[in-house]
Amino acid sequence: MLKLFFRFSCTTVLCVIATVVCAQQKAPADWLIHPMQQKAMVYKEGKNIVLNNGLVKREFRLAPNVACISYTNLSSGQQLLRAVKPEAKIIIDGKEYNIGGLTGQKENAYLLPEWLDKMETGKEDFVMTKHTVTDIKPFINWKQGAWGLNKKQATGKQLMFQYGSPLSKLKDVLVKVYYELYDGIPLIVKWIAIENKSTTTFKLNRVVNEVLGLVEEESAVVGKPAEMKKQHGIYVETNYAFNNAMRYDISDQTTHWNTDSLYTSQVNYNYQTPCLLEVYPEKAPGIELQPGELFKSVRTHELLMDSYDRQRRGLMIKKMYSTIAPWTTENPIFMHLVSQNDEEVRKAVDQCVATGYEAVILSFGSHLDMEDSTAQNIKRWKILTDYAHSKGIWLGGYSLFSSRRISDEDDVVDAATGKPGGAFFGNAPCFGSKWGLAYRDKIKYFFVQTGFDIWENDGPYPGDVCVSATHPGHKGLDDSQWRQMEIQKELYRWLNERGVYINAPDWYFLDGTHKIGIGYREVNFSLSREQQKILNRQNIHDGTLEKTGPMSWGFVPLTKYQGGDESAVLEPLSEHLKDYEQLMVQYYGAGVQACYRGPRLYDTEATRLMVVKTINWYKKYRNILNSDMIQLRRADGRDWDGFVHVNPLLKQKGLLMIYNPLKEKITRTISVPLYYTGLTASAIVKIKDSKPSVLKLNRNYEIELTIEMEPESYNWAIIE
Repeated sequence: MLKLFFRFSCTTVLCVIATVVCAQQKAPADWLIHPMQQKAMVYKEGKNIVLNNGLVKREFRLAPNVACISYTNLSSGQQLLRAVKPEAKIIIDGKEYNIGGLTGQKENAYLLPEWLDKMETGKEDFVMTKHTVTDIKPFINWKQGAWGLNKKQATGKQLMFQYGSPLSKLKDVLVKVYYELYDGIPLIVKWIAIENKSTTTFKLNRVVNEVLGLVEEESAVVGKPAEMKKQHGIYVETNYAFNNAMRYDISDQTTHWNTDSLYTSQVNYNYQTPCLLEVYPEKAPGIELQPGELFKSVRTHELLMDSYDRQRRGLMIKKMYSTIAPWTTENPIFMHLVSQNDEEVRKAVDQCVATGYEAVILSFGSHLDMEDSTAQNIKRWKILTDYAHSKGIWLGGYSLFSSRRISDEDDVVDAATGKPGGAFFGNAPCFGSKWGLAYRDKIKYFFVQTGFDIWENDGPYPGDVCVSATHPGHKGLDDSQWRQMEIQKELYRWLNERGVYINAPDWYFLDGTHKIGIGYREVNFSLSREQQKILNRQNIHDGTLEKTGPMSWGFVPLTKYQGGDESAVLEPLSEHLKDYEQLMVQYYGAGVQACYRGPRLYDTEATRLMVVKTINWYKKYRNILNSDMIQLRRADGRDWDGFVHVNPLLKQKGLLMIYNPLKEKITRTISVPLYYTGLTASAIVKIKDSKPSVLKLNRNYEIELTIEMEPESYNWAIIE
């Protein structure tokens, strides 16, 4: 029968999803609002084995070889698959081999079940020899340390297929393909492991850990792949991303939407429709697999989407992070201290205690040097860490890797010139050099010996490739990017498992980092405070569409930064209390920690009381303020702007934050979308400390709220 499911986007645009639902399969309720009760399952169904958690269903034919034959979004009913492809592909010593898959599908626009029994295994394809089903084991044994909204590791089921080659020369190459299906979210994580059990060294020229023949998004008769839409029914993210963009889609190095020459009935005249998804690192063309060595591919996260709306898609992506990388919900309250001596560190710790802050991070330009492993330096910072811990305060610090020159022997060597240089920032050390490996070891030693709690890592940027043949951490150009990434990611995972909180400059969340820049231009912090307030709110609006507030940091220059004059800074703090409070509320009101960079948090008792009042407000509403946001109106300085936090699992299901940049008092009636709060009929609304009122939701799941704001101020409301 045909049912219509009505959903409302965060911008109150009605999304109508027409779904064919069979009598046996009822579409689930909106999983972003109502937690899915069905757990992940793996079960046999005739000749097939099925992954199913009530939101996504992926089905494999087992014989004569493993092949994915169905990939369905159970929320929308969309079938993503149009053709059988290999489960993975590897190029060994220059020759490509399929892992699993079946051949003989004559029509590649769609796949009928009755065709499967006539399909065959390729002569040189790796063939499945066994499979296992287990519970998912955490990829990172995360040790929670800081406050966080999610305190649990994700659960689900893992399906593994083991493959062997029919060729004698590859008989000792073992390939395992893993699929992890998570509870409560339409997500499958896929990765492969290759083990060399022979006495011969093989060269892995390419490892493609996912190949999917997906239905196309459009019917363009002419046009190149780059000009056409990609499949929006699936969002793909791997743990191999870098670019310093502070956005995943630009940082991604592995997702390839290729053409499919076998799809000869496609509309595009030159067969240029981008409907073949392949996942592999672009710049890892040659990795030597030594005897006894185990190679693990990137981890491909496949999140099935049921909407084109950016706000809803963003909520789904953020739910993925909080589920499988729960450390990203941790969000300690920290200041960025610029210090010149140990006494200034103690004073900063004392000020944190006096205001409710939870951590001190020694900023760049301070007297901290984590690379100094001398007994004297370690003793100094151990004493300071112990002092901070005795007061209940975390201590952390900044460390620079890239953007500096070490030596001709240790720097990245440019493939074009054969000389140091050519890195992302000109000169940079190679993480596979002697210096780079020693840097890794020094960082580990420093954290073990001092008990530091936070690492703010500026670089490295492992997109850098290096042609050196003398660096012990890689063989040459072909494996330099991959090996540097592996060194870096191992360090992040090691720190995460010790409970260390990590601020990183790039998209390493899936390998253990906690926070990244929200997205900003550094020189803007030399502009006037008036400009900074508007620009910061624009950054918050734009930077939290696909990542959460807790995953983001902002910046507040208490003292001069990147130039500028007195109008750009807050010191003396007591003379700029209104601006100081406004900047704090803007960030804390979005669940975003800013780097309050300077020598102190307050200078007078009046300043301290203002900071205490703001921090107490943040802590009172910490759960809802760290929940996802629905953006309402972007800051433009012409009228109000703001957003609403939503969380259907809390008593406080919403918190509205709005700002008035004008120099006059305003009264506005605002449509506040509450679909994602889970409320359906009415809402109890309390504006600041006013008497609560009950407002009815309209058919768009909105309330009409009239609210006043003083000139150049803010207001907020709790929704229950």
